[in-house]
Amino acid sequence: MSGYNEDAYRQARETAIDLPCPFERALLSRCVACFRARKLLLAEREAITCSERAANDHCKAYHKALHHNARFALHMDPNQPWPFGKEIRAQCGGVLGLKNVLAHGEEVEADVAELVSEGIGKFGAVEDFPYSEIMRAVVHYEPRKRRDR
Repeated sequence: MSGYNEDAYRQARETAIDLPCPFERALLSRCVACFRARKLLLAEREAITCSERAANDHCKAYHKALHHNARFALHMDPNQPWPFGKEIRAQCGGVLGLKNVLAHGEEVEADVAELVSEGIGKFGAVEDFPYSEIMRAVVHYEPRKRRDR
C-alpha cells in the first residue's frame, strides 16, 4: 500500500490548479506542446495548468468533441471510463490529426491551444472540425512502448 494520501493530493491539486489543462496527459507524455501551459510540481508529481481562460475553454470544447468522436473509432463503451492508453491516443492523435488537417508540416511543433484556435478560425467552431479526418490520426497513433526495467 502506498504511503501517499490520494485524497489530500487531489485536494491540494484542486487548490493549486485554477485552469486544469484537458490535454495534460499529452503534454506530460511530450507528444505535443502548448505555450500557454505551465508545469507545476505537486507532491513529487508533475501537473499542468493553463495560463489563459479563453484558450482553456476552446481546448476543453475540443477535448470533449474528441472524446465524443473517438468513442466509436477506438471501440469504447460509452458507459466506461477512458483507460490511459486510449486517452493518450485520443489526446495525442487528436492534436496531431488537427495539425495535419490544418496542413502544418513536420517542422512545426504541435501547439495545442494554437492549433485549436487556428481550427476555429478556419472551420468556424470546434463542432465543425473535420473529425472523420482527425479520427484517422487518433486510430493510427501509437503511444510509446514502456521501457523494460
